[in-house]
Amino acid sequence: MTDGQRSPTSDGQIVVSGLTKQYKNVRAVNNLSFTVAPGRVTGFLGPNGAGKTTTLRMLLNLVTPTAGTATISGSRYADLADPLRHVGAILEASSAHKGRTGINHLRVICAAAGLPKQRAAEVLELVGLTPAAKRKFKGYSLGMKQRLGIAAAMLGDPRVLILDEPANGLDPEGIRWMRGFLKNLAHEGRTVLVSSHLLSEMQLLADDVVIIAAGQLIRQGPVDQVLGSMAQGAQVRVRTPQAEALTTALKAQSATVNVDEQGVLLVSGVDAPTIGRAALAAGVELHELTTERPDLERVFLELTAGKAGIR
Repeated sequence: MTDGQRSPTSDGQIVVSGLTKQYKNVRAVNNLSFTVAPGRVTGFLGPNGAGKTTTLRMLLNLVTPTAGTATISGSRYADLADPLRHVGAILEASSAHKGRTGINHLRVICAAAGLPKQRAAEVLELVGLTPAAKRKFKGYSLGMKQRLGIAAAMLGDPRVLILDEPANGLDPEGIRWMRGFLKNLAHEGRTVLVSSHLLSEMQLLADDVVIIAAGQLIRQGPVDQVLGSMAQGAQVRVRTPQAEALTTALKAQSATVNVDEQGVLLVSGVDAPTIGRAALAAGVELHELTTERPDLERVFLELTAGKAGIR
């Protein structure tokens, strides 16, 4: 289902500008600014207490900012006409009356939002919950509740999806399904903003990342660019029966060489081809030559090290 009448400003872009939230002696969000582009999955990352959920709540007008603005398609969420047709959001696992079936839970939302009743069955099919449509909510696992929440968020066929920890409770198969589902939505041109602590999964899922700590922006950009900015942290694993001779040759190339507990050389300051040439010139036999680049978890920990989540 599409609403077919999107306004000229309905490009799906999210813009957070100078957003600040002060709670008595705690500044949960501090002059935060970032943008989220349509057609991409953006990971919203930060340590516990970094201000992620507070930011998402301000974006959805559930919390009033102390200063700054947060807009979706150029408007505050509260000013959007038929907001469910423009924005779908999950800030926690879906909640529903324990005795109500999954499909009836969605039908109630459809009735309240003026959406066609049949949309409930369509979104259950979309998230793979059709077999559980007539099961009562109290019998749903946490993973099923997450899927039901996503189904509810999709009822209005929104241009923008805002999801806080949507993979909680999902098994590996469910997480893989979630990844494909969200990537497909972005491929359709939708804006997908996802908060998560699963950094290895975010590296597979996200096109862009926004990293915050202590309520402030630490880094924003495409995942490859953020990882590339830490390229100087890359190192090369080298296994050789002639470690001492190779170490001497590499230090002559101004390389830094460390040895781990298995006797593997961890070389930084030079790349793998340079190491290979040095080994050849020194007559050293190599058993392994592997470049290890920083992953998102390592970059995240380095960028947020020492930055308190709550002040």
